[in-house]
Amino acid sequence: MKTGKVVMDNRQGLMAQIDALFHPRSVAVVGVPRGMKTGKLFLMALRDQGFPGSIYPVHPDAEEIDGLKAYPSVSSIPDSVDLAIVLVPHNQSLSVVRDCAAKGVKGAVLFTAGYKETGTPEGRTLEEEMVRVARSSGMRLIGPNCMGLYCPESGLSNFPELSKEPGPVGIISQSGSLTNILGRMAPQKGIAFSKVVSLGNECDLVSADFLAYLGEDGDTGVIGAYLEGIKDGPYFLRALKAASLAKPVILWKLGLTGEGSRAAASHTGALSGSRDIWKGVISQGGAISVTGFEEWVDALMGFSVLTSPLGDRMAVISGPGGLAVSAAEACGNVGFKLAELSDETRKALFEIVPPTGTSLRNPVDVGLTAFLDIEIYARVARTVAADPGVDALVMVGIGASPETNRIYTQSVIEAQREFHKPFLMVNIPGFDPGLAQSFSAAGIPFFDSAERAMNTYARVWRYQQWKKGMS
Repeated sequence: MKTGKVVMDNRQGLMAQIDALFHPRSVAVVGVPRGMKTGKLFLMALRDQGFPGSIYPVHPDAEEIDGLKAYPSVSSIPDSVDLAIVLVPHNQSLSVVRDCAAKGVKGAVLFTAGYKETGTPEGRTLEEEMVRVARSSGMRLIGPNCMGLYCPESGLSNFPELSKEPGPVGIISQSGSLTNILGRMAPQKGIAFSKVVSLGNECDLVSADFLAYLGEDGDTGVIGAYLEGIKDGPYFLRALKAASLAKPVILWKLGLTGEGSRAAASHTGALSGSRDIWKGVISQGGAISVTGFEEWVDALMGFSVLTSPLGDRMAVISGPGGLAVSAAEACGNVGFKLAELSDETRKALFEIVPPTGTSLRNPVDVGLTAFLDIEIYARVARTVAADPGVDALVMVGIGASPETNRIYTQSVIEAQREFHKPFLMVNIPGFDPGLAQSFSAAGIPFFDSAERAMNTYARVWRYQQWKKGMS
């Protein structure tokens, strides 16, 4: 009983430590340059995001940087410091970590590389000593070789021009650049973030720590992770199982081939596992496995907006006939069947769809006329959505002008709101990207192909079925 209480206390302590890192009241940016160099991005990011707490630039020679009073060291800052972003070269990092530990800093983000991942005894020793110093004071380390933390709710950011709008997606990544790329493109996909962490080499806090934290975090509804290696397999699997039972966990795992494993080792020093082992982790942990950046983003978008219970009876509405067949094939490829439209629905469609070059069966081919008369798309969408035998609609269409595309977009959004059924929008080259973003903002996922749309929808449906079976 005593052992169990110690474990629980340790877990609660870890969760509290991580939560404090995402909600600092003050941040020291150590080694921030006066000129426009890479390290300046962290200071710019905090100010761009509107961080409400105190920001302390630390530079050995500057009295002020970008209008903020600068200090020669962390220990010389007169007030308390919750989080330090350490930008100094690796051969100066240990002294900064010691200074932070003595100051009582709660956590430090280590940006620079040059530690264990170099494969040298010197790099390993330096990393181990930093961890020893940090833990002796209760401070936690993120990195090295990472971008650190992004949390819109608390005004914390690691890159300029990231969205200030909080949302349900939590991200764990062993790549810093991917978090920045995802952060900048996310608004176009209707993705908004609760917490994001770039972990790098994981000298102290590891992916399983943040997986456990995000699994319990009330602001996070979907977890995405980019991983090159896992340090403690059993711990990771326990965290994954617990998180997956609470919310979807979308994992993009690298290092499953010889080439990828060697690249991961040089990037973050990660030790990668075999593909068969990883399949076992996914199966036992209940995670959603993806391959590649596009699948990852599609899944994050899909799980963010497709939150209601889904069905597997699909209807396809398309202007181009070939893309209608392609969408139908995509349904079959994921194991779904096209919905059987009712006689009443087909009679209603007969009054809307011109007879030439069209089809009233599922897929519903609205033909070339709809390209010119965009109201055909709108009326067909409403008619098919009203059919009780249809669970979700796949829409493939485009208008003849910016104005007709705007009408098309608004009509689909209104139909989805009226019937509360999932609409999956499929892009046709030439469609206005701004209008595509309108779909995402309205909670309607927008995909570059029917195949990507159906793969994503099927992932959400299968996760819901798995979770239902586990309850």
